Amino acid sequence: MIAIDFVPERLEMARRHGIEVVDTNDVDNVADTLREMTDGRGPDSVIEAVGMEAHGSPATGLAQTITGLLPDSLAQQALNKGGVDRLSALYQAIDTVRRGGTISAIGLYGGMADPVPMLTLFDKQIQLRMGQANVKHWIDDIMPLLVDASDPLGVEDLATHRLPIDEAPHGYEIFQKKQDGAIKVLLKP
Repeated sequence: MIAIDFVPERLEMARRHGIEVVDTNDVDNVADTLREMTDGRGPDSVIEAVGMEAHGSPATGLAQTITGLLPDSLAQQALNKGGVDRLSALYQAIDTVRRGGTISAIGLYGGMADPVPMLTLFDKQIQLRMGQANVKHWIDDIMPLLVDASDPLGVEDLATHRLPIDEAPHGYEIFQKKQDGAIKVLLKP
């Protein structure tokens, strides 16, 4: 497994779990780096977990900011018909995955006018899987594993902060701004 990120705390967490890492601050081209690490092929599968990233395309960011200034009814119409996302992580996944590989997009996208490179997807014979997590379907299977004191899924390490629910705004702020080593914030009622 290889994890790709630019946040030091997340890279260190991946290392602690025995995952090889690529720090995007240290490489010029992630796809070339991954091909070098996989004997020129690229990974068999890529999980794109970023979705509408909070950084990336300045033009898309400007369009989203302008849409946010519209009255709610007009903003919703604009997003439903012409909404765009910042797609750099998805484009990177498409560039990176080997021919005939699989991309699983679990990051949330909502743009209706996003330019997806269909010819590249077709030419590389990429299998694309995506969708929202069907949480209700799996909750009965997963909850016993999440509350098991032996932590069989290894999720205890993911929570970097545990805050009372009245500190939720602070928890969201430090997560968004990548402050205080925040990776996952658990809110306790």
